[in-house]
Amino acid sequence: MKQMKKEIHTHIEINAPANKVWRVLSNFSDYPTWNPFITSISGDMEVGSQIEAQIVPPGSKPMTFKPTVLVHNPNQEFRWLGSVGIKGIFDGEHFFILHENEGVTTFTHGEKFKGLLIPFMGKVFEKTKQGFEEMNEALKAKCEA
Repeated sequence: MKQMKKEIHTHIEINAPANKVWRVLSNFSDYPTWNPFITSISGDMEVGSQIEAQIVPPGSKPMTFKPTVLVHNPNQEFRWLGSVGIKGIFDGEHFFILHENEGVTTFTHGEKFKGLLIPFMGKVFEKTKQGFEEMNEALKAKCEA
């Protein structure tokens, strides 16, 4: 059986340098105060570490994942891989990428999904993209305040 794939990419321009955006993103303990989508993250950002993340897609119940950190490149990129249930059923590689140009940071927030359940997850993708966009707006507001 062919494994299905799906990607979500969102972008926002933040009028702040990448190191300021990174400070907000990497301050996990502050997430409950500003982040409407990823309401908590705990654990170590180092590559190979397992973190625990709680997400709340718009109009949905909270879900907790225990992904593994794949990339931790301060001021540039943070990426993790998580699975729902058994690996290969529904896996997601979540990423934050920062690119600064003259004090303005382009924040790319997305996820690459793969697995057998992809064809059945249409509404999940819609809500997830909406959640990413809501988080992006909240991040922009916090960094520009």
